[in-house]
Amino acid sequence: MQAQSRRVQCLSPGGLHHMAYLEWGDPRNPEVVICVHGLTRAGRDFDQLAQTLASRFRVICPDVVGRGASDWLVDPTHYHVPQYVSDMVTLLARLDVPQVRWVGTSMGALIGMALAAMPNSPISRMLINDAGPVITLRALQRIGQYLGKAPLFETFEQAVTYVRTVSAPFGPHSDAQWRFLTEVVVRQNDDGGWRMHYDPRIADAYARALPAQDLALWSVWDAIRCPVRVLRGAASDLLLTDTCVQMQQRGPRTEVIEFAGVGHAPTFLHADQIEAVVTFL
Repeated sequence: MQAQSRRVQCLSPGGLHHMAYLEWGDPRNPEVVICVHGLTRAGRDFDQLAQTLASRFRVICPDVVGRGASDWLVDPTHYHVPQYVSDMVTLLARLDVPQVRWVGTSMGALIGMALAAMPNSPISRMLINDAGPVITLRALQRIGQYLGKAPLFETFEQAVTYVRTVSAPFGPHSDAQWRFLTEVVVRQNDDGGWRMHYDPRIADAYARALPAQDLALWSVWDAIRCPVRVLRGAASDLLLTDTCVQMQQRGPRTEVIEFAGVGHAPTFLHADQIEAVVTFL
């Protein structure tokens, strides 16, 4: 099964931009799943999951603005969750369905949480992948150490080595899986070299927004009314066990599934991770 590449025009305070997305399954199917990736990743992260879901759902995998095939913003100060939520609302208008199911990894989970917490939210069911209402400062600082600082690579193999290093918390993967995880987020230059395929100015916005302590979003969590399942890498430094315990006791009172040997974040390239999504959706 092949995905169809599409684009939708969105608005920021700096002007118009296009957000690219992949569409899997029957475009007439009213049962829609939106899959949104992490900070420096892209919609193709969900290729394997989307192929599994597409026999039952219409699956939409956007490249958040500034990443992948989407445009870069004119003003990089607008790389933040409110802008991403606005873009997703535009995408939902394009899809013209009253409700959607949401699968979000890290940043994609935070976007989903913000949208799900709003009155009259279109999200009917939400799968959160290794994120929550408390984001640890330690993890934010770790991500900031490599964000926007990727070197140019002379060969694709050098790019694979880099991705394996900065994404080591993803856990064990085969060589073929690491090549896929690299292919998703790099592009080849005209001179034959390779680069990470996201706007490096995202790092500037990230650094300006970096808090002085753990980021707490409990008011957002408590406002969510749809059913939620949380997946967590057992070694995650971003979503801690104590936070998960509280998430099970307040707000939508989620259930939590952990994966041993994985940190931040599960990649949906393993059968047990995919099964955890399928059974919930």
